[in-house]
Amino acid sequence: MNRLAEGVGSFALTRWLSRKSRADFESWQAVAQRRFLDRDLPRAPFYGKAPARITDLPVTDKALLMARFDAFNIHGLTAAEAWAALARDGRAGALTVGASTGTSGNRGLFVISEAEKYRWLGTILAKAAPDLVWRGMRVAVILPQNTGLYDSARTSHLIKLAFFDLTKGPESWRQELEGFDPTVIIAPPKILRHFAAEDFRLRPKRVFSAAETLDSVDRPVIENFFRLPLDQIYMATEGLFAVTCRQGGLHLAEDSVFFEFEPAGEGLVTPLVTAFRRRTQIMARYRMNDLLRLSKEPCRCGSPLRCVDEIVGRMDDAFRFTSPDGPILVTPDVLRNAVLKADRRIDDFRLVQTGPGSIELRLPPTLPDDAAVAAHQGVSALLEMRKAAATVTLVRAPLSLETGRKLRRVECRLEPA
Repeated sequence: MNRLAEGVGSFALTRWLSRKSRADFESWQAVAQRRFLDRDLPRAPFYGKAPARITDLPVTDKALLMARFDAFNIHGLTAAEAWAALARDGRAGALTVGASTGTSGNRGLFVISEAEKYRWLGTILAKAAPDLVWRGMRVAVILPQNTGLYDSARTSHLIKLAFFDLTKGPESWRQELEGFDPTVIIAPPKILRHFAAEDFRLRPKRVFSAAETLDSVDRPVIENFFRLPLDQIYMATEGLFAVTCRQGGLHLAEDSVFFEFEPAGEGLVTPLVTAFRRRTQIMARYRMNDLLRLSKEPCRCGSPLRCVDEIVGRMDDAFRFTSPDGPILVTPDVLRNAVLKADRRIDDFRLVQTGPGSIELRLPPTLPDDAAVAAHQGVSALLEMRKAAATVTLVRAPLSLETGRKLRRVECRLEPA
């Protein structure tokens, strides 16, 4: 099947599945998953044979994947060969190599085929902008690093795609971006907020937050500026995991990924993902580092795909303390709410665990003192209620736009547990 046919076929399949009932969708997914387990998974040396059930497979993670990279891809490409390809043009023969930005300190690699690239493009277009495709789209992708994943879009007559390097800073490409006049923008929320603060001349039809946690304080600023609802694309090195529908529901990409969920406390879950439509690099029962709050109700759009109420943050950024009752964990959403609910004038902050018993709360000098004191008291009260052995230091300092790293308003700088 040629590349265009892969993209069109994936687009059509994604749209068709979105109209099924949940029961019919689960039947389709079970067949697709079984085919993956029997046909594709055994081709990776790490597995070698098909399991009776998916739960018979071991749980994997980034450390294991990177340590045995060649055992998880069907071409035996080593991590050293992949890094070398990435340093050149991101090509390893007919394969495309990409890498994560390394938020957690260790970058992850991925490798995909040409067919998978076009399959990805068809899927994301069907989910994000099916109504705009046939009118022609100008898509601006603003991320810290370009990857060959987006090359497939550049070969389409219906899509003009421009990549803007976040690490160079918005002022270096502002004129080019405004001249491109994108109809779709995909960017981290901090950059979308920067567009609002600096009054960029943009008039897109669709705006997607991507690559960072979308905090509640960012949404109204961005939506008021663009006069559009802010949608989300939840994507990582490991694949495409969720996209917002036109009714505002953030739907899991269950049409290409099988999700299992491990409880993480506070009503949150951590996903194990099996990407059953990937055939080059096998991702099976791979533990993500993200904390999700799942929706209890189906979306009013009628899609059978389950929804996520909130992507809370990373498990790595949960704060860890000692207490009289033993070790305790406080998740990013609880910490974020302690700051934001203290005073409605707070619209930006940094809360960092710098040591086992030390936290730094950083607030801008422009914030009134009484609001800063209220936030400090709010975090201190939360820790006291949890009996956490920790002190909070208030720092008043400007919160400048950082383009070299992902924005993590709540960040744990302790060594991983």
